[in-house]
Amino acid sequence: MNRVYIKTYGCQMNERDSEAVAAMLRARGYRIVGDENDCDVMLLNTCSVRDAAEQKAIGKAGYVSHRKKKNPDFVLGILGCMAQNRGATLLDQLPDVDLIVGTQKFHQVPDYLDNLRAARDAGVPIGETIVDIAEEAGSQNTIKDHLVPEADAGTDANGAEGSADGVLPQVTAFVSIQQGCNMDCAFCIVPKTRGDERSRPMDDIVAECRALAARGVKEVTLLGQIVTSYGRRDYTHTNGISPFVQLLERVHEIDGIERIRFTSPHPRGFKDDLAAAYGRLPKLCEYVHLPMQSGSNRILKAMNRPYSRERYKEIVDSLRAVRPDMYFSTDIIVGFPGETDEEFEQTRELFEACNYDMAYIFKYSIRSGTPAADMGDQIPDEVKEHRNAVLLDILRKNSERRTAQLIGTVEEVLVEGPDKTGKRFTGRTRGNRVCIFDANTRLIGQLVPLKIERASVSTLYGELQLSGVE
Repeated sequence: MNRVYIKTYGCQMNERDSEAVAAMLRARGYRIVGDENDCDVMLLNTCSVRDAAEQKAIGKAGYVSHRKKKNPDFVLGILGCMAQNRGATLLDQLPDVDLIVGTQKFHQVPDYLDNLRAARDAGVPIGETIVDIAEEAGSQNTIKDHLVPEADAGTDANGAEGSADGVLPQVTAFVSIQQGCNMDCAFCIVPKTRGDERSRPMDDIVAECRALAARGVKEVTLLGQIVTSYGRRDYTHTNGISPFVQLLERVHEIDGIERIRFTSPHPRGFKDDLAAAYGRLPKLCEYVHLPMQSGSNRILKAMNRPYSRERYKEIVDSLRAVRPDMYFSTDIIVGFPGETDEEFEQTRELFEACNYDMAYIFKYSIRSGTPAADMGDQIPDEVKEHRNAVLLDILRKNSERRTAQLIGTVEEVLVEGPDKTGKRFTGRTRGNRVCIFDANTRLIGQLVPLKIERASVSTLYGELQLSGVE
């Protein structure tokens, strides 16, 4: 019972949590497998932001639970936000689940699996489901281990040789700096599933980034539920510089780290010091994820979002003043309770004015336990669908225009590895655009110039310009 398959739903925080669980399990002698049909243990790391995300995970758990009938030793575990949100009530729908572990207990997963394996080896049937969704002080400091990517020994799909042990180098990494959220947005269940804001010590984060650089990582993405709130209770502002920007400065000083990104911020965190950082920290990529949620001041107030449409546009303009080539993505909710046609039109106008490169557009869904769930004047599904389609059409046209403008230009690309087909390679521009191109394994981890030859809505295709680079 040592082959573990981890399936992750939801955001980059969940991806990072899964990486940490995998690394901790590897350290205990477990083997992480990439095919769910080859596993003895399946762990579903779940999301609760929308009901659809929970239902998808529940459906998957129900589907694979039949494996226990054929193999009583098969272990099924549910981790993360849905586990935290629903706890033992999940057993009403999924009685065959063996393990339910919340967001502050990921580090306990190896111990729980060890206990289940010991019981099996002793011939003792797996008894009651292990449920652990308790809060734990300091849990934010346990997400610090990293997963080394697996690869077949020998050569890759292009016939190029890998490293001595057959493992392709890891060149990008997520680094968790802060967990939890105190914002209490009316539509959001995250404060319930992730708890109050908790920041890791700055020295520990810097040490983690330095260790990643020593292993060949070139790009780090700093993660938090409200990443720009980092350290506000633990560190003081120095000369007008917030703790988060102080952290950016320290990571920027690390030799080997060539690019820095972060997500997910809150507009409230974009003060002058953060805008200015984009002009004075060259490693900080000119890409910002800036959740808008709505372009209506009345709806923003109902959402408990502490900014106005005017302030939001000021932030966008201030960032573009520092970096005219800034790329933006955002989050939008359409159909929030009580949203009128006029208020949606205000959102549409601001959405167009900000000229986004990417957006995550959500149709409002009721999340039990949030203030918005009890609001009257819920919007009909067909109205949400229409508003969603309007914004998606604007986004498509924006993305097509922005990518078309890049054709013929040369972009700096970090070569990350083979693409999904295994026949070509992939990487990202500083503006976070995915690129596909021909390359060689020896270029993985290098920043190379790529001449863009064609573009789709979200992907760039080009040819490396390696004269003088190799």
